Amino acid sequence: MAQRKQIIRIRGMHCEGCESVIQNAVGLLPGVIEIDADFVGDVANVVYDDSLTDLNKIVESIVNAGYETDLHSVFNAVDPIASESNKLTVTKGAFHFLKKITAVTVALLGIALILWLDTWFMNHADMPKLGRDISYGLLFLIGILTSFHCVGMCGPLILGYTAKNATSGHRSHLPHLLYGIGKTISYTLIGALFGAFGAIVAFTPFTQGAVGIAAGGFLILYGLHMLEVFSVLRHFQLKTPMFWKRMIGKEYRKHSNPFIIGLLNGLMIICGPLQAMYIMAAGTGDWLDGASILFFFGLGTLPLLMGFGMLTSMLSTNLTPKLLKASGYIVMALGAIMMNRGLTVTGTGADFNTIVARASQQLSPHTAAPVSNPHLQVINMDVLRSGFSPNKFTLRKGIPVHWVINGKELNECNKAIVVPQYNLKFELHSGEQTIKFTPAETGVVPWSCWMGMIPGTFVVVNDDSQKVNFDKNNSQSSAVEIPKSAHEDEQWLYEINEKLQQLLNGLISH
Repeated sequence: MAQRKQIIRIRGMHCEGCESVIQNAVGLLPGVIEIDADFVGDVANVVYDDSLTDLNKIVESIVNAGYETDLHSVFNAVDPIASESNKLTVTKGAFHFLKKITAVTVALLGIALILWLDTWFMNHADMPKLGRDISYGLLFLIGILTSFHCVGMCGPLILGYTAKNATSGHRSHLPHLLYGIGKTISYTLIGALFGAFGAIVAFTPFTQGAVGIAAGGFLILYGLHMLEVFSVLRHFQLKTPMFWKRMIGKEYRKHSNPFIIGLLNGLMIICGPLQAMYIMAAGTGDWLDGASILFFFGLGTLPLLMGFGMLTSMLSTNLTPKLLKASGYIVMALGAIMMNRGLTVTGTGADFNTIVARASQQLSPHTAAPVSNPHLQVINMDVLRSGFSPNKFTLRKGIPVHWVINGKELNECNKAIVVPQYNLKFELHSGEQTIKFTPAETGVVPWSCWMGMIPGTFVVVNDDSQKVNFDKNNSQSSAVEIPKSAHEDEQWLYEINEKLQQLLNGLISH
């Protein structure tokens, strides 16, 4: 018996669950003595008996599991097969690096576009029911996109009980449904626990925004993991405690019921998107809201997992990596949206809407019109199902403001407003109510609904001396004089904005 050791570089691992998939695939080969996959290092260490198996079979088993390999080094002796494979493996580092940089650049531009569309949609689109339904829909979409990776992690488990059922003569689709139900229940229970834990902590608007930023950050990092752009990001992850994995692993071996397997699988896996969802659940400070977040995310992972169990042959090993990379870009974009909404709630002014407002203020200055009462500013706003109207106001520094808010069409999202810079957070009710404050500093002051989904801005200027911004496509407080035409140097910006809005209207109408 000639024992050989081989280090194989692997592309396509996204979390510690991938380690288990590779170890299970290679470990089934006769002659494999030891297999240790390392997600962080992107390698697998294999010890095998070359009289019973060879390197080609090992590599083939890894590829069949949905991963790509590069041979890294050979120990003990020169394996002819490995040597030939090394000759055929051409390193194209510079080319691959250029491709990655190009892909990241395109992704960043795409994320910026999605942020703009998200901001425009929240400010302009007439939605019949604006509220948590949109957030839950976003969570469902994240679940769908990240389920491509779930197939890689949970696929072997599904195939395991599928094979057992086939052997016993049962070919019903019910086991796949039971597995999905068990997994979703597990997610929901954990979400409720995190929500209950969050109730212990006193969440301010800033900390609520920080939770959104953290959740968005986890999704962006996970998207980068899926794209395999920066290997150093692999070190930033939460791992399932070893004692918990061992305990759940023992239960795995005891049960063959798909429902129990799904329930245990949900308790054991802690991947990037789940980390983000758990953070969001804790940020709600409510066990029911936390459970709802994980429930809708879990629902999103079900269609592909159930489809995988029913039609495993349709998801080829060549298609899986491509789907992972394609969904990686979208997961990053969704993470950017979550992060942007978190920034909106914090009131730091670093959110996309406020940055655009500042840039627009510099491009399109307008003078404040004189007012009849120099000692009081009165602004009026309606709360509609489509958002706040108007959502931009020009205020004079140092003069008290009476913000008259008419709650015409309240829902779950627009029922409360936060203005972090002024330490304002208040519930809205049907009819009129007046909020009083005095702006003490000039600049752009962001505010939003309590969820950060419907933004607005105050532009505070020096009395009758500072030029202010006005967005041509948004209504403004009547206390400001609006010029009839924009300056020539910003006309191109308005034209582009109008064309994009026309395109959006066309897409929405279809």
